[in-house]
Amino acid sequence: MSSVLVLGGGFTGLLAAAAASPHAREVTVLERDVFPEGPQPRRGQPQARHPHFLAPGGVLGLEQLLPGATHRLLAAGANRIGVGADLLFRPAAGGWLDRQDTGRYGISCTRQLLDHVVRTMVRERGGVTFRPECDVVSLLGDGRAVRGVRVREQRPGATEVFEADLVIDATGRGSQAGQWLDQLGIVVPAAEIVDSGHAYATRVYRARPGAESGFPLILIQADGRSGSPGGNATLLPVEDGQWLVAIGGTRGMSMPASNDDFLEFACERVPHPLIGELLAEAEPLSDTMTSRSTCNRRYRFDRVRAWPRGLVVAGDAASAMNPVYGQGLSVAARSANVLRSGFAARGVDPAAAARLQQSICRAAQDPWQMATSQDRQFRGTKGRGASVLARVQLRYGERVFQAATTRPAVAAVVSEVMFLVRPALAMGHPAVIAGALLGPRRPARSEPPLTAWERGFVTGGRVA
Repeated sequence: MSSVLVLGGGFTGLLAAAAASPHAREVTVLERDVFPEGPQPRRGQPQARHPHFLAPGGVLGLEQLLPGATHRLLAAGANRIGVGADLLFRPAAGGWLDRQDTGRYGISCTRQLLDHVVRTMVRERGGVTFRPECDVVSLLGDGRAVRGVRVREQRPGATEVFEADLVIDATGRGSQAGQWLDQLGIVVPAAEIVDSGHAYATRVYRARPGAESGFPLILIQADGRSGSPGGNATLLPVEDGQWLVAIGGTRGMSMPASNDDFLEFACERVPHPLIGELLAEAEPLSDTMTSRSTCNRRYRFDRVRAWPRGLVVAGDAASAMNPVYGQGLSVAARSANVLRSGFAARGVDPAAAARLQQSICRAAQDPWQMATSQDRQFRGTKGRGASVLARVQLRYGERVFQAATTRPAVAAVVSEVMFLVRPALAMGHPAVIAGALLGPRRPARSEPPLTAWERGFVTGGRVA
């Protein structure tokens, strides 16, 4: 049996290790950081402070890799979010979607809890060794084959070599894979960039008394159709009776400069003030944390003419989408399931690396298309403009979302595509096409469809 090196011990790396361990002689995860003992933050993962939603597509993928993971997460305090039933969604096209039980669900919790549970399950499975404080600096090999990595240890100047039959790069947005391949004489096409200049800020709140469990996830998208900067907001119920709240905006919109500005932004700069009104009497538990790491960036490793044996690049290291669309965790699960299927069919075969890489890039195509088509609507977005076909698809998508606000059959398909349960081709379903042609049955809801219990937590009870 072959040996595998996984670079990076985050969510993608953990799932890659889970995919490889039944088929490899040994799997070693190299992580430059130190793993915490429990669900605590770690220095090398600053994005973990912000909301992460494991969408239904990600839940299905996680269960394929680690059966029982959903149960473990819920037992640890995560929230089960029924898509449609427990999700209040105002898309960029405007108007709130009606609520309905689609039978699909996602998981909402902090990133720290998610990684802790998954890491614990990978350790329990066995066959995986974790090596912290290992900073990978280069690949070993040549233009034909990769046979390991060189690592910088914590001691100044000290390096160590790790050899393996297969190297999986799961180092995320900061991946140096393109640079490493260039050092081996392999020409990689320049990264594709679509950058809307999105920025966002996050605060942790204590849930309003009585709303510690069973409260819906709220998602309000930015509207870029006017040409002006758009604001968005997300309220994510997480463990320990807390709400993780993110507010943001596209290029040209000023982010909150202080904690006091956070609530004002949520009330005044977002298309609907619902989240701001829920926070008006909620207790903040953290200061404001900001991020501008929202650029869509992908490397077309599938177009490299002579991909080397023994190397695969997965997850955000290959294709990183704007995190405000909540796709990253599901794309990581897709990448790992490509590996799982490949290893089950052929074992850990270094010669299959090019085929695996092409499949991983294809698995990210739909999420890439959805995220970039939204971001290209905003004024000042940088990157190659949308093609004629992409513009037609965007206009069709707008009509579909407008129809989805009042047509449950359309909404059910849209949610499954949006949350990566079904491929984008499902947008051609006859019910969806009919909805796009006929339009909404009635004017879209201007106010969110809250239950009487939920309405009681809105300041002043203003929202109907």
